[in-house]
Amino acid sequence: LVVGIILVAINPYKQLPIYGDAIIHAYSGQNMGDMDPHIFAVAEEAYKQMARNNKNQSIIVSGESGAGKTVSARYTMRYFATVSKSSSKAHVEDKVLASNPITEAVGNAKTTRNDNSSRFGKYTEISFDRSYQIIGANMRTYLLEKSRVVFQSENERNYHIFYQLCASAMQPEFKHLKLGRSQENNLLFI
Repeated sequence: LVVGIILVAINPYKQLPIYGDAIIHAYSGQNMGDMDPHIFAVAEEAYKQMARNNKNQSIIVSGESGAGKTVSARYTMRYFATVSKSSSKAHVEDKVLASNPITEAVGNAKTTRNDNSSRFGKYTEISFDRSYQIIGANMRTYLLEKSRVVFQSENERNYHIFYQLCASAMQPEFKHLKLGRSQENNLLFI
């Protein structure tokens, strides 16, 4: 196992002008260390190593709830889509992240740090063709926090799907579930 570059990124909890197309183009083709540390520098190094050595590359994004893991993964995917000049005009990161809304409803919940916190791990595999253009992606999810189904800490909530089902209780296809308001059902759900 070879461990390469490690980048520590901090979520500023506000938009910064450091992720636009101009910044992507500035990092494209650069050698690691020629520019300031950035998620795009890590993505460029992985892209170059894939192309140079014709070997799979991995980028691990890790951190606490609200640290910005999903956003960092999105920026990485946008970087690959831009530098590979993928034929699709639609942003690949939007397609990948929107590819499984059911999983996100079942796996995301409100925490004290984040109103839409992923409570599961994600593995995203991006496939490239021989000319290093993106041709597809596959996302796998791993549910990590099963205890949330039966217990939520103060000021936290159950998985979003629970509240979505309760809000849809009057829809004909859900009447057989005999759902009511979430406050009433949360006792039954436990």
